[in-house]
Amino acid sequence: MFHMGWFVGSGFSVQSWRGTWGGSGAREWMKPDLYVDMARSLERACFDYMIFEDGLMIPDAYQGNMQAYLKYNMESPRHDPTALIGILGQTTSRIGLIPTLSTSFYPPFMAARMLATLDHLTDGRVGGNLVTSSSHRAAQNFGYEKHFEHDLRYRMADEWIDLVGKLWESWEPGAVVFDEETGTFADHTKVHTVDFEGEFFRCRGPLNAVPGPQGRPVICQAGGSPAGREFAARNADTVICVPLGVEAMKAYRDDMSARLIANGRKPSDCKVLYLVRPVLGATDEEAREKRRRIQAAQRTDDAVATQLAVMSYFSGLDFSQFDLDKPLPDLTGQVNGHQSSMSRYAKDSEDGKTLRELAATHETTVSLELVGTPDTVAALMGEAMEEVGGDGFLISNELDRRGIAEIADGLAPALKRRGLIRESYTHEYFRDNLLEF
Repeated sequence: MFHMGWFVGSGFSVQSWRGTWGGSGAREWMKPDLYVDMARSLERACFDYMIFEDGLMIPDAYQGNMQAYLKYNMESPRHDPTALIGILGQTTSRIGLIPTLSTSFYPPFMAARMLATLDHLTDGRVGGNLVTSSSHRAAQNFGYEKHFEHDLRYRMADEWIDLVGKLWESWEPGAVVFDEETGTFADHTKVHTVDFEGEFFRCRGPLNAVPGPQGRPVICQAGGSPAGREFAARNADTVICVPLGVEAMKAYRDDMSARLIANGRKPSDCKVLYLVRPVLGATDEEAREKRRRIQAAQRTDDAVATQLAVMSYFSGLDFSQFDLDKPLPDLTGQVNGHQSSMSRYAKDSEDGKTLRELAATHETTVSLELVGTPDTVAALMGEAMEEVGGDGFLISNELDRRGIAEIADGLAPALKRRGLIRESYTHEYFRDNLLEF
């Protein structure tokens, strides 16, 4: 049995507005309706969690301006997912809900307070996806000339989560007494300052919010670099990753298990979920034809330009400067951004693909190709997970109501029939369900 989640790749943003099934409601993307329907559907399917990507700027890496990013709504707009989590918590009862937070720019005290608040509003079902951000443009929105060096960002993140944890612990269990006879709300002897003085952060404390039902919300992490994996091994309850193919997926799980043990934890303490984009059809041939149409669409000039803009964003380098009909140049030492993503591009280009071919064929959010009927895909997922030894999958499909129904009402029942995912939630809180198996 394995876990399932959904990675809302563009976060609280415009969804599938140019697609056949986006509908007129796509123009009202800033309202919660689509996400409410989605959360309810995935809860019916017994998914562990939804995770919302986020960003803190509008990029201009490609061609030196914002045109492509605004035209194709890439990395923009981004509304604050934490506000949406509060609404989704009121319309669901069991599924975990994870907004993304930047440890580089979100003050630890505010993060601890916000996540504690959301944990109450969701009755113990919130988590935090901790990222270090990657762009100089994001840093400039917070008063810095340039972003911090890659590994330094993770040193800062370690201290950040240490402080946040101490703030959550600044209220002892039983501190809130609600004693009406003495008129006492909280026992002052059980609420403490943290007096934290680190290399990067200082904070007196205590937190002025009561810790939520989980005490410590679920921590998620998505870094694929060695520094990111070490951070996850020390701090994360779940990791999302995109190694290419079963062999690489197994190597990732083995590496994380070794890192967890080295940090005094059990491999089962952190659930590794692999990103996938299943292509489903009523028959296997229908699904394969659908996949062929998707691949053809990826070869259009607009699609290639979009992918180059994505690569520019990930790397911080302008990919319009490179010859499309030559292989990807060696960018070793030039990338301060998403190093694991750029390593994937480099690996995918080892067979001599031109940059045009790479942009037209590369999948940034797929570990394993899954094409077929729900039953075919369910069987493939079960076989892969048995070989890999990982903990589950994270759906990263385009978001519209038809796509949600294909997963929640097509794939999930097929997985349940095979005994691969839970039939119901055993526990009330997110962490307990996540760590159940």
